[in-house]
Amino acid sequence: MTGRLRADAATRLAMRESTVKAHVSRVLTALEVTNRVQAALLARDAGLTA
Repeated sequence: MTGRLRADAATRLAMRESTVKAHVSRVLTALEVTNRVQAALLARDAGLTA
């Protein structure tokens, strides 16, 4: 996530920005991708998006 999006997510979730960053990193690692675009493509290909 970019800094602004990460800050917005942190505010909405009542978390620190560093916590959001850590969670995103863990998700990317679990999906075995290196960035959010690749994660979004995986979600699309799995039929998880509208």
